[in-house]
Amino acid sequence: MNQMAALLTVSGVIVAVLLALASIRVVQQYQRGVHFRLGRVIGVREPGLRIIIPVIDRLWRISMRIVTMPIQSQGIITRDNVSVDIAAVAYFRVVDARKAVVVIENVNAAIDQIAQTTLRNVVGQHSLDEVLAQTEKINGSIRQILDATTVEWGVEVTLVELKDIQLPDSMKRAMAREAEAEREKRAKIIAAEGEARAAAALGDASDTMMRHPLALQLRNLQTLIELGVEKNTTIVFPAPLMTAIGELTAFLARETDASRAPGHPEETLARAAALR
Repeated sequence: MNQMAALLTVSGVIVAVLLALASIRVVQQYQRGVHFRLGRVIGVREPGLRIIIPVIDRLWRISMRIVTMPIQSQGIITRDNVSVDIAAVAYFRVVDARKAVVVIENVNAAIDQIAQTTLRNVVGQHSLDEVLAQTEKINGSIRQILDATTVEWGVEVTLVELKDIQLPDSMKRAMAREAEAEREKRAKIIAAEGEARAAAALGDASDTMMRHPLALQLRNLQTLIELGVEKNTTIVFPAPLMTAIGELTAFLARETDASRAPGHPEETLARAAALR
């Protein structure tokens, strides 16, 4: 009898310990506990040590942290009939643990499916140029649509970003040719503007030299000095300088002929001295 009583006592202690362990739940700081009793929600438990009634109660622990969900690549046709493959990433978090457990069965699967559908619908309403240039606008549109849908699930979508845009090879080549043509156009415009400014500057310089003829001679002399620095054996004289030298030579010749002409004072004096 004593052995039977001792055995019952030990069994009772073991059962009590097991029941105590089964009734203890720990809710982490980043979690909220949805407390069910006989299938009905009786409250949302905050982080800490929580006691439940074994068998009768159940405690669902829901993470409140931000979840990163990649949206797999989708084959989408844009408004201008270009086929692109777009992948994205969505960030969401549970804000109402009761709704996230009671209203919807699997939050992650639901967010994944609705994000893929919304991505196709939104991108399909834009042209390829808008998809490439206005990603922030498209991200905002996708987020607004997801927020309007997921608010009933107790979930908040914090951010949606287009992660990768894959274009067909033919479209890549066409865009490369377009970019090359655009750069060539810019280069030609810049070169034309430079020529126009250079022509205007040369026109101003020529006007200045017309008003001041010696300026051209000074420029020619400066050019000769620059040629002389290189120690060249051949010097090319500018045509205006050669004209100036020819005019100077002709002037000296005329002066010489005039001095030798009859009736010139010096010639008369020389003849008088000879007669004497």
